[in-house]
Amino acid sequence: MAHDHKVLDALDAAKTQWYHFTAVVVAGMGFFTDAYDLFSISLVTKLLGRIYYSDPSSKTPGSLPPNVSAAVNGVAFCGTLAGQLFFGWLGDKMGRKKVYGMTLMLMAICCLASGLSFGPTPKDVMVTLCFFRFWLGVGIGGDYPLSATIMSEYANKRTRGAFIAAVFAMQGFGNLAGGIVAIAVSAAFKSRFDAPAYKDDPAGSTVPQADYVWRIVLMFGAVPALLTYYWRMKMPETARYTALVAKNAKQATSDMARVLDVDLAEERQKPVEELERRREEFGLFSRQFAKRHGLHLLGTTVCWFTLDIAFYSQNLFQKDMYAAVNWLPRADTMNALEEMFRISRAQTLVALCGTIPGYWFTVFFIDIVGRFAIQLGGFFFMTAFMLGLAIPYHHWTTPGHHVGFVVMYALTFFFANFGPNSTTFIVPAEIFPARLRSTCHGISSAAGKCGAIVGSFGFLYAAQSTDPTKTDSGYPPGIGVRNSLFMLTGCNVIGFLFTFLVPESKGKSLEELSGENDEEAAPQQQQTVPTDLSE
Repeated sequence: MAHDHKVLDALDAAKTQWYHFTAVVVAGMGFFTDAYDLFSISLVTKLLGRIYYSDPSSKTPGSLPPNVSAAVNGVAFCGTLAGQLFFGWLGDKMGRKKVYGMTLMLMAICCLASGLSFGPTPKDVMVTLCFFRFWLGVGIGGDYPLSATIMSEYANKRTRGAFIAAVFAMQGFGNLAGGIVAIAVSAAFKSRFDAPAYKDDPAGSTVPQADYVWRIVLMFGAVPALLTYYWRMKMPETARYTALVAKNAKQATSDMARVLDVDLAEERQKPVEELERRREEFGLFSRQFAKRHGLHLLGTTVCWFTLDIAFYSQNLFQKDMYAAVNWLPRADTMNALEEMFRISRAQTLVALCGTIPGYWFTVFFIDIVGRFAIQLGGFFFMTAFMLGLAIPYHHWTTPGHHVGFVVMYALTFFFANFGPNSTTFIVPAEIFPARLRSTCHGISSAAGKCGAIVGSFGFLYAAQSTDPTKTDSGYPPGIGVRNSLFMLTGCNVIGFLFTFLVPESKGKSLEELSGENDEEAAPQQQQTVPTDLSE
């Protein structure tokens, strides 16, 4: 070992213990909340349309106008993108722990506030909702680089992949919880305030009490965030940050001795000149960084970008897919709460059957198969299943073939999660140097959110029918669902190719992966052999 931080070697070799699982739960609850907050909005958008944009003279129930729908669904993504970049950078500047509580508080406050969006006109309510969802997104964004970095820096090298994957897998449960809360709330209100179907009584089909339903569902996201705040504040700073970035090996040793049962020798403090020299380490925009990690960063950003285009365009349009394959009855045959109940039930089924199993497959196999194989295989199968949906698309939409469509659709989800959706989150937390780790993870995940924005807004328009008479109200004709699926297939192919830029990190220590061992070894060699600097 070139570096002389015994505490880091001890962490790499530590056996898996109770504290690792506590860390997974504490970091994972952030992700649970993230997923709940991001996906619960798609459960209530139809309801918002009926409450605020209903026109009793129209044959179809009210729906959010395209620009409002795009804003309500997507503004949190814009916030997330900003949060990933800002908090990623801040996590390297101030330390992981200090920033970790801020993101959670921001999420809890904005969850409550978005449920309290009031205003005299529908437009005012939507503007207020968008404002708070933007800031909610900023908090969610901060959670990405910090949770991944904290987990990777705590874990030992044998099971590190599984631990980071387990944090990320909590998203699946957040998704599921969103569906369950929406089912429970809409069912309770539906049984208490019954209403006729829209076609029988357009004005009466949405009861005034329905306005509470979406607010309760959105505000519930604050509960898990508040529950984990205390535990987050009690976590010590990660030893790798303290030793490698804050340069306080002694503190790192005592922090880890407090929470982990590892045998730690007392660290000696480094002489001052060495600390001074080590301060001249290369930064993010240096030629040295570009040479060592430039291609890695390109690989992690492009893979995450293309994955999220495919992943989010599918996720946000689940409800349209169900209608296309007749899983949901026609909107005018239901009242407002009935429609929300059915959408939530369908989404919950997909989360249970397609989403959650994929995440846990990754947790179990990632340290056996490796990141590279899982990511490559995931992109490959997503491409295959999307082509399987797109080529015979007209066959799937004819009566009698819907079950096949839903199975294929669930399989693309399964291989996204047992594939690039998990690995794009894990790898950036492992392959960059400690002082830039959180920043680089933030950049990679922000590229992903750009993909999510393209996926959710672009495909909102793209998936519209080519026939102007069949588009959703207010939308121009698009290229249709079938051609949209072909475009998504193309994104998967690009992701497949860029995976080859990213190194395999299975079973290696973080310092080995990021080249921090070589950095420390170089000055030592310099003192002994001034002529030979090649490492």
